[in-house]
Amino acid sequence: MTSSENPGRGGALGAIGRHRDVSRLEGFSDAVFGFAVTLLVVSLAVPRTFDDLVTSLSGVPAFAASFALLAYIWYAQYAFFRNYDFEDAWVVILNLVLLFVVLVYVYPLKFLYAAVFNPSQAAMRPEQTPLLFVIYGVGFASVFALLMLLYVRAYRARVTLNLSPLVIYQTRAAIWVYATTAAVGILSVVIALLLPEQAGLAGFAYFLIAVPSAVAGTLVGRRRRAIRDT
Repeated sequence: MTSSENPGRGGALGAIGRHRDVSRLEGFSDAVFGFAVTLLVVSLAVPRTFDDLVTSLSGVPAFAASFALLAYIWYAQYAFFRNYDFEDAWVVILNLVLLFVVLVYVYPLKFLYAAVFNPSQAAMRPEQTPLLFVIYGVGFASVFALLMLLYVRAYRARVTLNLSPLVIYQTRAAIWVYATTAAVGILSVVIALLLPEQAGLAGFAYFLIAVPSAVAGTLVGRRRRAIRDT
């Protein structure tokens, strides 16, 4: 069964499904994401006192937020390989670079959310806040730019992959979503650099990421219904 024979059951960025087993590249990717999650919690030692337990539990919100974002990135990468039976040299390279960026991105991710949820425990001077948002924003933009390039590669191979019109439309939607999501990270970096005294505004920029996903989901849903009704 090719991608064109299963035109999509999920949303704009959901997994369509395919026939073959998990590849070595996907297995390696899952191991890397698992290691990245481990890095989020590796510093949490087993509490020896009740005070230590309370201190450890105070870090749960930061871990939950970090885990949620990593899970979203993992699912985006998982959906790509489920949507396209496609692993050429460029896909392998882009995926490896993505995994590298994810591993580097883990610590800024954890530190930022720790500073948000437990500011008293974050050893950071106020003047360092803009740089933190710059570091986080560069990592965020890099991750989603790489996801965009993976979908660009699949789109360019659409004839070879024999993609259906709906899957091609979904692929274009995914490119747009990940491009605009990466742009939000860049916007946050620009705000942090231009308005260092109001660096907190750089964090609010990330609320914009819901817009492209909602728009793409709506458009793909309409296209799917139009094809189903014809």
